[in-house]
Amino acid sequence: MADLTALALICSLNPSPAPSSSELMARHVLDELATHGVSGTSLRVADHDVKPGVQVDMGDGDEWPGIREKILAADILVLATPIWMGHPSSITQRVLERLDADLAETDDAGRPVMYGKVAVVAVVGNEDGAHKTIADTQQGLNDVGFTLPAQGATYWVGEAMQTVDYKDLDKVPEKVAATTAGAARNAAHLAGQLKAAQYPAG
Repeated sequence: MADLTALALICSLNPSPAPSSSELMARHVLDELATHGVSGTSLRVADHDVKPGVQVDMGDGDEWPGIREKILAADILVLATPIWMGHPSSITQRVLERLDADLAETDDAGRPVMYGKVAVVAVVGNEDGAHKTIADTQQGLNDVGFTLPAQGATYWVGEAMQTVDYKDLDKVPEKVAATTAGAARNAAHLAGQLKAAQYPAG
């Protein structure tokens, strides 16, 4: 299998160095990807000035173009988001809106530039909404051109109206760890297949 790389976008509302359950979950996904030979990096979107808009570059200090270049360089995108009021974070929504510009961007063969890239979604929260959050983010990523692996998401949701977060756990629950491992395994496999045989040009 060719060398594969992954980029995790952490969509926590808190900038660094504040502790982040989303960042921890993303790290667990990257660690599992590493067991399949995928090297990974991450960045917290809140640490960057990502302007609102649906263009590749919104100008005036917009830092999205640099983040986009990292996405384009990676084989796998891990999108990690907390749940807020039953939905993905506003930063996650901004990432999806900025990715929308790439519907009009194509490679030398005329394919959308995100074709051949795999996306995994990781969700944390202490309220309901994990399945809806996964559905919303996966739909947006697939529209842009990312390919979704089988069971290509992982999540942890704590007890409603309580204060325990994913980062507060002494140990990751067995079922969550198994789901994370499965999502990473399938993502690495799919990314390897697409690296070897890209989608045909239209």
